[in-house]
Amino acid sequence: MSADHASAGLIDAYARGSDGLPADTVWALEAHLEGCAPCRGLLAAAVPDAAPGVAALVGSVHAALRPQLDAARPVPVRRRTRWLPAWAAPAASPWLLTAVAVALLALTLDSAGPPDMFGQVSPLLLVAPVLPLCAAAAAWAPGLDPAHELTAATPRSGLPLLLRRTVAALAVVLPVLLAAGGLTGAMTAAQWLLPSLAFTSTALALGSVVGVGRAAAALVAVWAAAVAAPVWATGRLPFVLRPEQLPGWALLLVLGAATVLARRRAYSAPRT
Repeated sequence: MSADHASAGLIDAYARGSDGLPADTVWALEAHLEGCAPCRGLLAAAVPDAAPGVAALVGSVHAALRPQLDAARPVPVRRRTRWLPAWAAPAASPWLLTAVAVALLALTLDSAGPPDMFGQVSPLLLVAPVLPLCAAAAAWAPGLDPAHELTAATPRSGLPLLLRRTVAALAVVLPVLLAAGGLTGAMTAAQWLLPSLAFTSTALALGSVVGVGRAAAALVAVWAAAVAAPVWATGRLPFVLRPEQLPGWALLLVLGAATVLARRRAYSAPRT
């Protein structure tokens, strides 16, 4: 496929059936066809010869619907909201608001709670590494989005859709945590930002096998049992959040991102 248009041979092969084409090629062609009217015209011209049965079926359906189509009025496109389904699921809004509310609750406990509640550790620092992970999982989970099957059937679903949803969730939660940390002065971004990104990339990597929602729940459970509970009991800064452990978090982030890229085709049929 050239920079501007798809080749006639590629379009003809696609019209005859995409089983013999690589999945990446099919995805790139379908994404290109979304915005290229000339190539869509070539595809329409190729279908009658390449797939006469499909052309006959489409023609019969069009003939049956022609009276309704002629009588229908076009619906105006609300351009300012066309990007929403690609970047954020409307059904995930309550969960994102819940994540923000948890951050604000931790901020309140840090500012007005009992001084010895968590010892020397800020409640914000305990939730900050996993809160963006929870928001990202909620933004993607098919079980929370009634329109997920329709969205997942679009050409640019799979990993691109997952990454867009993740970025949108992080864009909501991370600024809140940064502002909360700045207001209290109890934690620096270096203490939690890299661990939170490492957790998120690990959840996405594990999600290619067990589903992002299950992976996120497992990581949060591990964090609560191995880190949050001991901090509640001892009041001391956990070993994994000490500055000297940041290289380990960076390695986990890189490994998670590399696994996501290596298994990118597994997200074409996302799990819950």
